[in-house]
Amino acid sequence: METSVVREQPILKVENIHFTYNGEKKALDGVNLDIYEGERIAVLGSNGAGKSTFFLNINGVLKSEEGQIFYRGEKITKKNLNHLRKNVGIVFQDADNQIIASTVMAEVSFGPMNLKLPREEVVRRVDKALEYMNISDFKERPPHYLSGGEKKRVSIADIIAMESEIIIFDEPTAALDPQNAAMLEEVLAKMGKEGRTLLISTHDVDFAYRWAERVIVFCDGKIIADDTPLNVFKQEDILERANLKHPMMFDIYDILKENHVVPDEERYPKNISEFRNLIGQIQSQ
Repeated sequence: METSVVREQPILKVENIHFTYNGEKKALDGVNLDIYEGERIAVLGSNGAGKSTFFLNINGVLKSEEGQIFYRGEKITKKNLNHLRKNVGIVFQDADNQIIASTVMAEVSFGPMNLKLPREEVVRRVDKALEYMNISDFKERPPHYLSGGEKKRVSIADIIAMESEIIIFDEPTAALDPQNAAMLEEVLAKMGKEGRTLLISTHDVDFAYRWAERVIVFCDGKIIADDTPLNVFKQEDILERANLKHPMMFDIYDILKENHVVPDEERYPKNISEFRNLIGQIQSQ
């Protein structure tokens, strides 16, 4: 059985935020959320549920009509909004919407330079980010001529160079082929092991189930579930409201339980490796 990780002080606290586009239906309707340092959070929900709007509010791109945001206990106002923007970075779904410079080096340098850092610090951050994403050889290349996977690497390097404490990925695998999606998952696993705070919106429930330690579900601008992946995917009413399905491993394990191949216990494996180990344990009994 999964258990929630208990932490004392949230790195980001959201209290009762509301947001409406052009006076129409609310995109966010009283959202409350605490995000803790080092968490791996998957954000689920159908299109229009409020996920991207929520991200743009906690990044400071959009300003909520009501409610408050606290970063490390400090209330965010107009005066310190840049502090929030510096520490909450977003990797957008479409890398072309994020990339603006004529070379990879200039692109990854853009954010640190805007922080008015010393040149030596900018160079250090850029070199570190390029090496982290394994794109040091692309320094002088125009980013718009790179492949989709390479552009994604550049857009992630942008945020790494900013040294943001929280990194948001908005549908990161949507435009990637399977090979580049696997590359991205490896990068996310590496970041998770390093203790980075990560939020990822996705429609891929299999990825969310095997990667996240916490799942948040949006529906009609509200959070309707916030729990471990196992507990969220067990709630049929939540899945139906949010137009979600079970992860494949869930369905496979349930079929095996129904046919008495595995014990009638909640030992749902998260990936193929865990599934193989489970079957091996059963066979050895």
